[in-house]
Amino acid sequence: MLKCPDIPSTAAFRDSVYSVVAAIPRGKVMSYGQISDLVDAPGHARLVGHVLSGAPAIYPCHRVVNSVGRTVPGWPEQRQLLEKEGVGFKSNGHVDMKRFRWDPTQLPDIFM
Repeated sequence: MLKCPDIPSTAAFRDSVYSVVAAIPRGKVMSYGQISDLVDAPGHARLVGHVLSGAPAIYPCHRVVNSVGRTVPGWPEQRQLLEKEGVGFKSNGHVDMKRFRWDPTQLPDIFM
C-alpha cells in the first residue's frame, strides 16, 4: 500500500487528535479543520473525523462539529449533549460558532 507523504502516521495522529479533543472545555466546540491544524496536519479534517468515529467514549467527541457548526448527521444525541453544556444553536440548527468555538491558541503554552 502506498502512503502519501503528507498523511500523518496513524498512531501519532490519533493520539494528538485525542489530546486536543480531551482538552475542549464544557460549553465549547471545535471544528475538525481546527483540530487538524493544531496537530500539524492541515487539510486533514476528514481524517480527524475518521479518527473520532472510532474514539473511546471517554473523549468528548460531541464537542467537535464541522466548520459551519453542523453536527454529525444521524447522531441527534450530539445536539442534546451540547445543549446540556450550554452550547447555543442558530435557527438553521448549526452551533453558533462565533459564540461557542474554542480557540486554544489564545491560551499560553497549549498545543503550541
